[in-house]
Formats: sequence, structure tokens, C-alpha cells
Amino acid sequence: MAKLTDRQIAFLKEPYIAEFVTLMKDGSPQITPVWIDTDGEHILVNSEEGRVKIRNVRRDPRVAVGIYDPENSYTRVLNVRGRVVEITTDGAAENIDDLSEKYNGVRPYPNHNPDQPRLLLKILPDRINSRI
Repeated sequence: MAKLTDRQIAFLKEPYIAEFVTLMKDGSPQITPVWIDTDGEHILVNSEEGRVKIRNVRRDPRVAVGIYDPENSYTRVLNVRGRVVEITTDGAAENIDDLSEKYNGVRPYPNHNPDQPRLLLKILPDRINSRI
């Protein structure tokens, strides 16, 4: 396990879009742009039940996350390889509202579909490559 530094945690709190990589059944990568958060130990990704990334991490929890500062994408970058250690509905609805405010300045999240439960993925870093 790799531990996030205070500077990396602060970077994850910025409204930067992340690339979230999961593994398809055949082993090929599936990349999705996502909003992210952190609890200081895990990287948090919010999604909905039924999404490809959810099916992928339930089958194989290994993931990668790449985050880049759009103003300086060469020298301000954080890449993480890790594992989804928990998928939960606990706090997921509140988290998507927090993310909507962080990324769009709008609260609550306007696209919430009550028929699609929100899920919170907790990613424990195994390896961190950072220029932060």
C-alpha cells in the first residue's frame, strides 16, 4: 500500500477531471473520465449501478487513476495504481452532491436518477507516481 501525501490529498481536492481505468473481461483497459474525491486514505469515485466500470471492478478490483492539472499537465500530475477495496451506497448520494458543487458549482447534483442507486468506490493506492 502507498500512502497519499498532504500535497497529493490537496491536489485531489481540486476540480480536475480524472481518467479512471478498469479492466474489461478480456483484460483490455476501459477508460472513463470521472469526478474524484478523497477521504485522505482512498481515492473516491462515484458512479451508478449498471455502469461498465462497476461490472469491471466487481470482477477485477485492479484500477488506475490519472489526474492532471489542465494548466500544467506535464509537471502537475498524479497517477495511481490500486484496488477498489469497497463499493458502497453509504454516503454516495451526498458525495455526488459534493462533487457536483466542486466541479459545476451546483448543489444538489441535477442529474440524479432515483432509479439508479449511486455507488461510492473506495480505491486504496498500491503505487503512486506523482509530480506534485
